Amino acid sequence: MSWFYLVLAGLFEMAGVTMINSWHRNRNWQSLFLLLGGFGASFLFLAFAMKELPMGTAYAVWTGIGASGGAILGMIFYGEPKDSKRIFFIALVLGSAIGLKLIS
Repeated sequence: MSWFYLVLAGLFEMAGVTMINSWHRNRNWQSLFLLLGGFGASFLFLAFAMKELPMGTAYAVWTGIGASGGAILGMIFYGEPKDSKRIFFIALVLGSAIGLKLIS
């Protein structure tokens, strides 16, 4: 169950990061509410995951999901560059997170 919580935490981290961009563009209450809700839920589920998982593993996977997911969402929704080198390094981050899961 802790890995499920950790993946949820990473997904909410992605939402929070996306809402930072939305907040900078719109400056409305909805963006601010979703930003705070995304990061709040992210920290909550990270805390649940860390009840069973080691801190280093949980934090590495959480940041990996959030960072790579944020980069992917930026490419999809905000026109950020989609070059092969960028995609390769995003895949490395995701592969590292998967590797941590496999050895834990």
